[in-house]
Amino acid sequence: MRSVRRCSRTGCVDPAVATLTYAYAESTAVVGPLATYSEPHSYDLCEEHALRLTVPRGWEVVRHDGAFALPEPSVDDLTALAEAVREAGRVDRPVEPIDPTAGAAGRRGHLRVLPDPIND
Repeated sequence: MRSVRRCSRTGCVDPAVATLTYAYAESTAVVGPLATYSEPHSYDLCEEHALRLTVPRGWEVVRHDGAFALPEPSVDDLTALAEAVREAGRVDRPVEPIDPTAGAAGRRGHLRVLPDPIND
C-alpha cells in the first residue's frame, strides 16, 4: 500500500494535493492535481503551498481551476492492505528459529531479536 505523499516544502508535513512541474523552455510553472505517481522532476504540494506559489519575474503560473482534493484510496491499495494483514495473521507462516548460541540478543538482517523478559 502506498503511504500518503507529503508536501515537498521543507518543514511542511501536510498531505500533498497538487503537483508542481516546471516547463523551463517556456518559463512556466504548472500547478495541477496530484499526479498518480511521484516523479523525480516534479514537486508535491499541500493546498496552502499550491495556492501561494510565486514564480520569478517573467515567468508564468498555470494553475488548476477548482479545488484540490486528497486522493481517494484505490482498490489496489485496499487489496494490498488486506493481503498484508492476511499474511501477517497466518499461523502457518515460516518463522526463523532463534539461535540460542547467539547470546542475549540475536541478529536477523536489520532487525534485532530480544529475549522474552518474562522467561528470564
